[in-house]
Amino acid sequence: MTKRMRYREWKWLGLWWYHFFLLRITIEGQTRYSIPEEVKRGSMVGNLAKDLGLGLSDILDRKLRVASEPGEQYFSVDPGKGELVVTDRIDREALCGQSASCILSLQIVTDNPLQLHRIEVEVKDINDNSPVFIKEEWHLKIAESTAAGIRFPLDTAQDQDLGSNSVKSYTLSRSECFSLKMKELSGDQHVPELVLEKPLDREKQSVHQLLLTALDGGSPVKTGTTNIIVTVLDNNDNVPVFKRTLYNISVPENSAVGSVLVQVEATDEDEGVNAEIEYRFADSTPQSLLSIFKMKSDTGEIILLNPLDYESSSKTEISITAKDKGVPEMEGHCRVQIVVIDVNDNMPEIMLTSKPSPVREDSPKGTVVALIRARDLDSGNNGNVALKLAHGSPFSLKASFSNNYALITAGVLDREKNAEYNVEITATDSGSPPLSSKKTIHVSITDVNDNPPIFNQPSYNVYLKENGVAGSILFSVSASDLDSGENGKISYSILDSKVQDVSVSSYVYINSDNGSIYSMHSFDYEKLKVFQIQVQAKDQGSPSLSSNATVHVFILDQNDNAPTVIYPSSTALGSLSHQRMPRSAKGGHLVTKVTAVDADSGHNAWISYRLAEATDVSLFIISQYTGEVRTKRAVYEQDESSQRLLIEIKDNGEPVQTATVTVSILLEDGLHEPILDLKHKISEPSKKTGRITLYLILSLASVSVLSLVSFLILAVKCIRSSRSSGSCCMRRSDCDDYKNPNRNLQIQLNSDGPIKYVEVLGGDMMSQSQSFRSCMSPMSEYSDFTLIKPSSTTNFKEVISVLDASLPDSTWTFESQQVSTVTLKVIQKDLHEPYPTYHRKE
Repeated sequence: MTKRMRYREWKWLGLWWYHFFLLRITIEGQTRYSIPEEVKRGSMVGNLAKDLGLGLSDILDRKLRVASEPGEQYFSVDPGKGELVVTDRIDREALCGQSASCILSLQIVTDNPLQLHRIEVEVKDINDNSPVFIKEEWHLKIAESTAAGIRFPLDTAQDQDLGSNSVKSYTLSRSECFSLKMKELSGDQHVPELVLEKPLDREKQSVHQLLLTALDGGSPVKTGTTNIIVTVLDNNDNVPVFKRTLYNISVPENSAVGSVLVQVEATDEDEGVNAEIEYRFADSTPQSLLSIFKMKSDTGEIILLNPLDYESSSKTEISITAKDKGVPEMEGHCRVQIVVIDVNDNMPEIMLTSKPSPVREDSPKGTVVALIRARDLDSGNNGNVALKLAHGSPFSLKASFSNNYALITAGVLDREKNAEYNVEITATDSGSPPLSSKKTIHVSITDVNDNPPIFNQPSYNVYLKENGVAGSILFSVSASDLDSGENGKISYSILDSKVQDVSVSSYVYINSDNGSIYSMHSFDYEKLKVFQIQVQAKDQGSPSLSSNATVHVFILDQNDNAPTVIYPSSTALGSLSHQRMPRSAKGGHLVTKVTAVDADSGHNAWISYRLAEATDVSLFIISQYTGEVRTKRAVYEQDESSQRLLIEIKDNGEPVQTATVTVSILLEDGLHEPILDLKHKISEPSKKTGRITLYLILSLASVSVLSLVSFLILAVKCIRSSRSSGSCCMRRSDCDDYKNPNRNLQIQLNSDGPIKYVEVLGGDMMSQSQSFRSCMSPMSEYSDFTLIKPSSTTNFKEVISVLDASLPDSTWTFESQQVSTVTLKVIQKDLHEPYPTYHRKE
C-alpha cells in the first residue's frame, strides 16, 4: 500500500513537471508586442522576421504573412523589411470594450514548410476619451421637511478609457445646503451621492442649481459635467424604501421572451396617495437595456422583451427607481444585477488559417497541409471544441495552441491511386446536448516521378524480309508511365551495342516520340541473319527513370541469289566446258559432275539439275540432285564426235532462280588404252614393293594385338567401376529410365547469329537428364553430329514443333521410328549433297 502511494505521488509529481515545462515552452514560443491605441497607419509594431529567425530572403520565399479573419486586417508584414506594421485605425475601446487587457492574437503563416506562429499584440489605453454623463441635467425634488444627512444617489459618468485614464473623482460646485460623498459598492465601484447638509427652506430658495464634475486620472486630466437642479417641495414625509438595495439574479440565456426575471418591491410608510408607488428604470438606463428589459410600473416585475445573448453581454446592471404619488413626489432607489448563464446555443465553427497547398505524393509523415482554427462563441464546456477526421483518411490533425490545428499527412500518399482527397473535418463541442458542424477541405496530390516507364512486354520478336527498302518501319514498341505531366512523358532511344563489330545505330534508328523503329538500309540474309536491339524508354522526370526492352530482329531469307556453278570451272572459257569421253563407254558411264551452290538458305538453296538441251538427248542423262552426267546407252558409231549439253541449274525458291552451263563432250577412240597399259604396269610387282607390303602387314598385326589388350583392360576396369559409379558404363537404372514414358523433354537453343547448337534434354525430376547434342558448323561442308545418350520414346514431332516455331525458317526435321531407334535428319543449309540421315540403334 505504501509503495502504491509513493508511486502515485511520483506520478503526479512527474505530470506536474511535464505540464510546467510544456507551459513554459509554449509561452517562450510566443512573441508579444505592445503598442498604444490610435497609432498612425504604417507604424512599426516590431521586426517580425528577426524575432522569428527568418532572413530577408525568407520573407518572399516562404510568403511570410498575417492570417486574419475577414474585417480584422489591422496589421500586415512589410515584404521588404519583414516588419509588422499597422494598416488600420486601432481603437482599444471598440476592440476590447471595458476589458482590463486588450490583446490581439495574430496568426503568422510561413510556407515551405507550412508553419504557424502565434503573435500577440497588446493594445495599451491612452486618455483619448473624456468622462460623459448620460444626461446634461439631473432633476431632484426634495421636500423642505427632509432631515439633514439624507443622501441622494446621482448618475455616474462613463469613461471608455480604463485604468488610470478612467473616472477617478467627482467634484460639486460650492453650496451651503449640499455636499458630495462617494459611496463604495461591490467590485471596487464608487457612486457619487448628494448629501443634504441642512434642512431646506422653500420660502428662502425654491430651486438649487449645482454643477457635478467628473475627472479622470489621465494626463492631462479630462472632465465631464452635468447640471443638478434641486426643486424644494412641500411636505411628503417618507420616501419609498426597497426591501433590498441590490438584487442579484442569474438567468439562462435561452429564457423565453415574456418571462418575468425578477420582481422588486418597495414600501412607503405614508398613507393614501403618498403611499402609492410607481416603478421605473432610472433615467440613466441606456437604450440597449431598454430594448431587452421591460419594467411593469405597478408590480415592479422586470420582463424579458428580446432574447438574451451571453456572448454579447454576460452581466448587466440596471438602476430602479420607486416613486410615490405624493406632493412632493418622493423616490427610492435600488440596483438589479442580472448574470446571464451560458447555454450551448452556438455551433462550433471551422476556419482555415491558411488554404491547403498541393502535397507531393512522396511527402513524409507529418507534412503540414493546412492550418485550421476552431471557434465556439459559447463559454466553458460549451465552448470546448474537439475536431476529428473521417476514418481511413491518410491525414490527421495536430493541435498547436488555442484551438489551432495543423492538418498533416499520416500515411503514404499515392497520386496514381488517389489524385485528390476531400478531407471532411467534424467539430463537436462539449455542451449538453453537443453541437457539431462539418467542413470539407480539398487537398490535391502533386505527382512525383516514382514510376518508371513499362513496356507492354519485356522482349519483342521481329521477322524482317531481306532486301527491304531503306527507311521502312520495322516495328513499333510502346511503353506506358503511370506518372503525369513531364514525369509521364516518354522518349525512346536505342542503346549502343555492336552488330558484327558495327554500331547498331548504323542499322536502325528509332523515333523518340512514338517508338517506331526504322531501317537505315536494306538487310542481306547471307551477311546478317539475326541481331538484337536494346530499346530504352525514359521519362522526363527529375531524376528520370527508364526501363529497357530487347527487340530480336530475325532476317528472313528471300530467293535473291541464283545458283553458282563451281564445277566444271569455266572462268577462262566463259560458260563452255570441254570434256572427253571414249567411244567405248557403256551405259551409265560417268562423264562429268556439275556442282553448283546457292548463297540462299533453306528451300531457296535446294538445287536441282536438268538437261535443257543436248545434241543427242538419248545419249546423256543428268541426275536431278547430284548433277552427275552419265550415258544412257552405249555410244554408237553413227553418234557425232562432238556432243553439246546445255544444263539448267535452278533452286527451289519463289521466284525460281536459274543458271546454265554448257558442257562440250568430245568422243574419242582408243582413250581407254593408256588406262589398260597403266593397269598392266601396276600389276607387275617389284621386289621392293613386296618388302614394303610385308612390313606393313607386320605393323598392322602388332597394332591390332596392342589394341585388343588395351580394350580388354579397359573392359575389366569398366565392369569393376560400374558397381560404384556409372561414369564408364551405363547402369541398369539408366536403362530403366528409357522405359519410363513420363519424362520431360527439353530443348535448348544456343545461338550466336546462325544456330550452331541444339540440345535435347529428357528426364524426370528424380532421374539423370538424357540428351542429344548436335554441333554444327554452318560455314563448313561437314557437320559433326554426336549422340550422347539415346532419348526415350517421347514423340519428337511434338517437341520439335517448339524448335520449328522459334526459327524464321525450319531446317530441322525429326522422325521417330521404333522404341530402340531414333532418326535425326539434318538438312544442311550450305551443302548441296543429298541429305544424309543418321541412325542410332540400341
